[in-house]
Order: sequence, then structure tokens, then C-alpha cells
Amino acid sequence: MRKTVLISIAALAASLAFPAFAQEKTLTVYTYESFVADWGPGPKVKEAFEKTCGCKVEWVSAADGVELLTRLKLEGEGTKADVVLGLDTNLISEAKATGLFEKHGLTPEGLTVPGGFSDDTFLPYDYGHFAVVYDSETLKNPPSSLKDLVEGDASQKIVIEDPRTSTPGLGLLLWVKSVYGDKAGEAWGKLKDRVLTVTPGWSEAYGLFTKGEAPMVLSYTTSPAYHVIAENTERYKAAAFSEGHYVQIEVAGMTRTSDDKDLARKFLTFMVGPEFQSVIPETNWMMPVGKTKEPLPAAFDALVKPEKTFLMSSEEVAANRKAWIDEWLSAMSAK
Repeated sequence: MRKTVLISIAALAASLAFPAFAQEKTLTVYTYESFVADWGPGPKVKEAFEKTCGCKVEWVSAADGVELLTRLKLEGEGTKADVVLGLDTNLISEAKATGLFEKHGLTPEGLTVPGGFSDDTFLPYDYGHFAVVYDSETLKNPPSSLKDLVEGDASQKIVIEDPRTSTPGLGLLLWVKSVYGDKAGEAWGKLKDRVLTVTPGWSEAYGLFTKGEAPMVLSYTTSPAYHVIAENTERYKAAAFSEGHYVQIEVAGMTRTSDDKDLARKFLTFMVGPEFQSVIPETNWMMPVGKTKEPLPAAFDALVKPEKTFLMSSEEVAANRKAWIDEWLSAMSAK
């Protein structure tokens, strides 16, 4: 009889405990591949946030930021995303037009980005200026301007990213348009002879570059800091362009369809706090927008600091992105 009672009590305890376990909250965050890579911010961010939220973070990745937006458009109301992390300011208007995002209702203070940034739906989490990163051991005379890059030696190749799928690729498209205006198509027609290949995302492009497939790659002014800190080498450098550099401000937002908006807001609040921001410099290799627990490593002091920053409004980008990509495609495919 006592054994039967003990079994019944154990069964009751198990039945009460199991639903609590089964109902553990899950926050689904859509982001890009390099963010969730073993060497990216994802693992550390997940561990740190899970300690505070009583939840599990589930990453869902796409190759790059533009692909994130494309996926959301395809999924529509059926998306599983609670938070989308990895769009940038160039895509904000298009993202809002999907009707899938909700105002965050947060008022974080002390965030710093070039030119300032404030939005009721998206919050910034890092930024970086696009740059041509080059191998100083194989390229002794790197371009000193966008004009040099466009009109330089065609035998000195560069790997770039596709503006249809990649935020760096879109950034280069807008950089060229900012400098060349109506003559952007002509510039692309000259530059295409220097392009070794066009990759879907940043990871593929940078991998080809570090394998020695090309002496240049489209990346960020912050990229050399990785090689100095992680590899103890100054071999890879960013070229300072006299016209200025286009800036990327990466953002995140919560979806209107989220099953737990309070949890999504908690993540966004965490994202701009020191725990998350401290992870960014030495994993995503970008500049933090908020306070970090420690000063940035000395390698960041030696980075190229653009004298002029380009950044178009998201409305202008949304209105012209298709036409400018068509212009790029036409120039890049011309014989």
C-alpha cells in the first residue's frame, strides 16, 4: 500500500512538473549566418540572455540581411520570428511596408551612431563603415579612392557581395550611387572587370579573400581589428577613400505576430545594454552603439576613420532599390 501511494505521489509530481518544462518560453530570432556562427556573437548572446529571461533563444539564419527581408515577405503572417536582427537602415522602409513589425515602445538612452538614429520600430545594435579591405603582402598600392578602385588595374581583383541578397552588397551599390550619381552605371561597367566574383553574402566573400583568391574584398573598416586581435597580424588593412565611406547601421525589431511581445521587448532592451554591446566588437567586429563593460581594444584605435560618411534615407533606398539593382545587373552583365 505504501509503495502504491509513493508511486502515485511520484506520478502526480511528474505530471505537474512536465507541463512546466514543456511550456518553457522560446524566443525565435531571425538573423544572418555570420551572427550565429561559432565565432560570431550568437553563442555568447544566447547564453547571456537565457540567464536573464527564463527562456530559450532559437536562432534562424539566412545568408545575409537582404535575404532576411525576402524571407519575411515570403512567410508573411505565418512567420515564426519574434525578433528580426540583421536588417540595416537602408531596409527600414521596406521592412515597415510588410506590416509585420510592431513599434517597440522603448526609449533607450546613450546610443551613439554616425549622424544619429532614432526610430519607433527598429533599434540599432552596431555600425560600421564599408571599406575595401586588402592584403598588404600582395597589393602594395591599394586604391585611395572609389575612383581608383573603379578605374584601376583590372588584374588586381576584388570580391564583392550581391546587392540583391546582401546588405554589404547593397551598401556598395549605394556607395557608388552616392559618389557617381547618374553615372553609376558607367562606373559599374568599368569596375566589373576587376570583380573576381559576386557572392550571396559577406561570409563567402571574406572567406575567398582570406584564402588568397583575390587581394581585395568589400568589407568594413573594422575588419582589420579581427586580424590584429585574433591572429596577431597587420597583414590585412582597410583602404581609406578620399571621397568618404558609406556607413551601415544594423538594426533589430519585433514582429507584430510574435506570441510573446514582452519577451521580444526584453530582448531588444538587452540588445542595447552593456552585456550584449560588449560582445559585438570582438565577435561581430563592428562598432557598438551603447556602453560596453570595458574600453574597446587598442586595435580599434588604429582603424580608418572616415572624414565623410554617406547614408541615404531608407525612403530613398526603398523608392530606388529595384531600379538601381537593375542598373547594376545591366552593367555587370554587359560584354
